[in-house]
Amino acid sequence: MADISAAQVKELRDEIGLGMMECKRALQDANGDKAGAIKLLRERGANFAGKKSARVAKEGRVASEIYDGGKSGVMIEVNCETDFVAKNEDFQTLLASLVQQAKTVGDNQLADAAREQLVAKIQKTGENLIIRRNVKYTVGGNGIVAGYIHLGGKVGVLVEVGCEKAETASKDLFKETVKDVTLHVAAANPAYLNRQAVTADVIQSEREIYAKQVEGKPTNILEKIVTGKLEKFYQTVCLVEQGFVKDPDHSVTEYVGSQAKLLGDTLTIRRFIRYQVGV
Repeated sequence: MADISAAQVKELRDEIGLGMMECKRALQDANGDKAGAIKLLRERGANFAGKKSARVAKEGRVASEIYDGGKSGVMIEVNCETDFVAKNEDFQTLLASLVQQAKTVGDNQLADAAREQLVAKIQKTGENLIIRRNVKYTVGGNGIVAGYIHLGGKVGVLVEVGCEKAETASKDLFKETVKDVTLHVAAANPAYLNRQAVTADVIQSEREIYAKQVEGKPTNILEKIVTGKLEKFYQTVCLVEQGFVKDPDHSVTEYVGSQAKLLGDTLTIRRFIRYQVGV
């Protein structure tokens, strides 16, 4: 067995971020050859990834791509332990590669599909890395998918907006309108598309809270107050009812409606999703 110095172990540890004993064993097994030791450690990467998996990874980046002429879009979130790693060129390369792979898999299936690739990066960075989630939108009928990445990759949005006329999808005004909706979602963080999407248990919980807030009020006006508060709740959490960020005096629905008139068409926000790193 080769005689391994502390300096050799430290050099390997500093390069790949593994523990001292793991580095020493790999160097011994590789007869002191650093490249050979790294190869051995990469082959043992699954075990290493498992050890790292208990460490919290709440930094990272969101990335997306719109393709097929706006007919499809994907978005992913990959987490790491430190923002330093998230800014690293290797991490950015990984992110770009995973975006491409996300086109070929179902929602939230990327982590399984790219496991080996991720393990190799865990080995190299010395940090826990997690493919937290992924989603793919494909337009049904006429319309487009648009994406927006905010705060250097800390927030990402995908939106699908439909139209009735096929030619509308190629118009710049329509594309600008959809982009405005993505900007709004990034800034306003709606929880639901519309009030129909709010579950009954959430509505009931809100009603109970509001009823507690107005205890002691006359019975004949209590329900009106609760209903009014619930309306305000919808305007706060439902995308189509929120005040449009660029013109808060008008709702998102009113903004989209005004743009639809200019386009001579009917526009419908069909769905949206917003990722925020670590949230």
